[in-house]
Amino acid sequence: MTDIAHDFPVVCVGGSAGGLDAYIRLLRHLPVDMGVAIVIVNHLRTVATQLHEILPRHTNMPVELITESLVIRPNCVFIIPEKRDLHVLDGEFRLRPISKPHGWPDVITVFLRSLTEHWAGKLIAVIVSGYDGDGAAALCGIKDVGGITIAQAPETAAHPDMPGSAIASGCIDMILSPEEIAEEIHRIANGQRPGDR
Repeated sequence: MTDIAHDFPVVCVGGSAGGLDAYIRLLRHLPVDMGVAIVIVNHLRTVATQLHEILPRHTNMPVELITESLVIRPNCVFIIPEKRDLHVLDGEFRLRPISKPHGWPDVITVFLRSLTEHWAGKLIAVIVSGYDGDGAAALCGIKDVGGITIAQAPETAAHPDMPGSAIASGCIDMILSPEEIAEEIHRIANGQRPGDR
């Protein structure tokens, strides 16, 4: 595959504790035909994810648990499996054993950094409810390659630590509720400038 075949936007939605509420609120407000891929990176070390079973109730987009070499496609929702780091290469997902099996995971940071190196299309990084600060360290890199960074408004998050850490990085473009994040993604997918109302 060439870069021409995978130059559509990718939206990475990173979260942890309390993330399910944010994912549902976001997906319920996203059109199914925007031409973007939604990748939900919920950091889990040992507990098997059930998001690929729960989220289809809240969106008409296909929801898939990521497997090795799965092709990234627009108008789909992809879910990271537990105990794996996620990368992209040649328009496909690559799974590796989790590089930080103890302590707080950094799977969101790992995936965002891989996107900045190996994805030709627009990047949108969204950090929602969760503990710790996974993802924050990669946000400036997303902006460096022309991407957009969004944090869930802490007062709308069940656990505001993760979006709070993202905001503290100094590299967040917008702070919004999940419903407003969905509106912003739709605008960006339609070619409007971020923040246009």
